Amino acid sequence: QVQLAESGGGSVMPGGSLRLSCVASGFTYDKYCLAWFRQPPGKERERVALIDSAGGLTYADSVKGRFTIARDNAKTTVFLYMNSLKPEDTAMYYCAAGPKDECLSPEYRYWGQGTQVTVSS
Repeated sequence: QVQLAESGGGSVMPGGSLRLSCVASGFTYDKYCLAWFRQPPGKERERVALIDSAGGLTYADSVKGRFTIARDNAKTTVFLYMNSLKPEDTAMYYCAAGPKDECLSPEYRYWGQGTQVTVSS
């Protein structure tokens, strides 16, 4: 059974930092592309960052220089380090995993339940 379990969300003041984690199980983790998506209230979901099986990285322009995605294949965990957080980063954040041909797709095969991030003073 495939599972993606996110953790690490919460409330933080502007300029603060958070680390999101996603523990995966039930599929060939090291062969898959891993990504973080987010969906702000009333808006469409967008991909924030992805890391492919070779370690290649892609970021949305809105988070470049502030967010870092990393994977630990031994622990089947993907992380999203978020620094210099802004109110517009407020959203539900989802971890997703997909085979290579889904890396740049907005639709991934497997999804977590999401973790809420709120940035507010």
